[in-house]
Amino acid sequence: MASCSTNVDWNPNFDVLISDSEDDDDQAKPNYKGREALIFVVDANLYEEYERFSEALDIVRKALISGLLVNSNDLIGIVFANTEMNPDPYEARSLDNIVVPQNCAVFLPLRELSKSIVEHYLRFMETAEQEFGVNYGIAGNGGAADFSVMLRLSINLFENAGYNLVSSTLVYLTDKATPHPVNSNLYQRALQKAKDLEGKEIEFQVIPMIDEFDYEPFYKEFLTLVEDGNIADFEPRNPEELRTLLSDRKLRQNVLRRSLGHFKLSLGPDLALSALYYKYFKARFMPRKVRLLRKDNSIVQQKRVIMVRKQSEETMDIVEEHQVKQSGGWYEINLGAMPIRITPEQINRVRNLHAPGMMLLGFKPISELPENWYYKPQNFMYPNEKGVSGSKRLFRALWERCLERNKMAICLFMRKRKSIPRYVALIPVDGAAAADDTSKPLLYGDGFKIVYLPFAKHIRNIDFENWNSMQNESPEEGVKAFEKVVSKLRTTFQPNVLVDPTVEALQSNILALALNIKTDNAGLSGMPDAKRQDERIAKIIPRLNEIFGDDVEVAKKRAGSDASGASAPKVPKADTDSLKQLNYVQQLVNNDTLGGCTVAQLRDILKTHFDVQVPSKMNKQDLIARVKELIV
Repeated sequence: MASCSTNVDWNPNFDVLISDSEDDDDQAKPNYKGREALIFVVDANLYEEYERFSEALDIVRKALISGLLVNSNDLIGIVFANTEMNPDPYEARSLDNIVVPQNCAVFLPLRELSKSIVEHYLRFMETAEQEFGVNYGIAGNGGAADFSVMLRLSINLFENAGYNLVSSTLVYLTDKATPHPVNSNLYQRALQKAKDLEGKEIEFQVIPMIDEFDYEPFYKEFLTLVEDGNIADFEPRNPEELRTLLSDRKLRQNVLRRSLGHFKLSLGPDLALSALYYKYFKARFMPRKVRLLRKDNSIVQQKRVIMVRKQSEETMDIVEEHQVKQSGGWYEINLGAMPIRITPEQINRVRNLHAPGMMLLGFKPISELPENWYYKPQNFMYPNEKGVSGSKRLFRALWERCLERNKMAICLFMRKRKSIPRYVALIPVDGAAAADDTSKPLLYGDGFKIVYLPFAKHIRNIDFENWNSMQNESPEEGVKAFEKVVSKLRTTFQPNVLVDPTVEALQSNILALALNIKTDNAGLSGMPDAKRQDERIAKIIPRLNEIFGDDVEVAKKRAGSDASGASAPKVPKADTDSLKQLNYVQQLVNNDTLGGCTVAQLRDILKTHFDVQVPSKMNKQDLIARVKELIV
């Protein structure tokens, strides 16, 4: 899970980009294809306090396993900083074009994760306590290596990864508040390197290995320069929370850089702004499905092939057969004796009648929108200067105006090509207020939440008065007692901490099979402890017994049997003699207990009281409906 700060990157006070691009330039679109790259840099100074060093290695281990299970195509590397020696890494040939400095050691270059890589790291962890000091060592007294050199090495690793990278993240695990003295030249050189990270679009995350960590000496200014934000808006993260999130799953790219698409918001004639939209809720990444052959357990690869065959009209044998590309195929429709062929290009031309975009229709009060509308997952919208210059300033003005007047914008939105246009509501979100709510793992920051509005066909009319006519027979004191029970059992809902038991159980089975790592299944569910919940309501249970009495366990009914052991025939629940009285039948209808009569009794009721002879094929439900119809 990535972290993002509330200093959004479109505040006009410190971020206004002026370029020569025209407003109608649609070619400047970000590249969404590629792989994610993540480099863990572990400070060797942690080895002086081996518990911290061991915890850092364990965090990297969990991230490696999580990346192997979730998405092994992503690239992960491991570097040790402030080391005295730099032995050869795993697959040393990959560093032929990179100069490794003295006080840095590359343990694992940027590579796709595999079982062999994870096993290599696990073997290293087993001997790290005895052999790390001998093989790597610690540079100087407390570490005097150049922090900027380590950053330069990480940038070189990203540039020589050999893949198109959609995101690059550098994670630094340390317990030092500053890598160099404040007034030293190395300190200023490290701050200058922060602008290189910002220019290369490399995200930097510092993970403190101590709970009481001071960001003021160095990392407050350094992180602000990397994120190109305002130092006054910097808010330090909780170190314990950062370590927990990193251990739970592989650190993802900053959500502000992971957009789902780019579009233009048309506000009027010759007035538009450029924007990007994102997922409003952070999705949990599930393991990929893999199909294996039953014989040799090889992975099944699917490939779509279009074959054209010509058959002989006389023998119906295939005379000619050849393969064509998808663009070379066609769809054929026979209208009588006339065949009509439609090419894929013609179909795509019809599908792409309109370009993706959003058009403003008007404004409505936010109070007219229901609080919860379960129709389609919501999105979030931020501005983007690459499409239309000045979009951030115009977006900011629109957001402030809607927030001030408590209005929402009603728009027509087409998300992507070949999609259906939908009506949406743009609701302004105040980042400062949203960040305080820990129960929602949403994008926090100033922007617009995109709420999809349902059409008339999506809304169902339900008569709730007749739908649930059961009246509450509980006394008022019983309701208040159960309100106390609910308040005692209530827990803080944090989706980023609560895990999926099914996925965790699958992960434990995979680890036990592939890496011989056994996991305690008792704590996989992440649910509250049942014993602790029982202790909370132990004092209320006697009061519940006084109000409602003790629960009586109902004995299970057993099927009756005759002397031979076979099941006995069904016995009618209604008295046959009483059914001869019309008042008794009327009472059964009013109590809706007419189903207790057998088919023979229902036929006798119709014959005796209404002189109706029904067909022999009529079932029981039709007989009951006929009696009710006549009794009224």
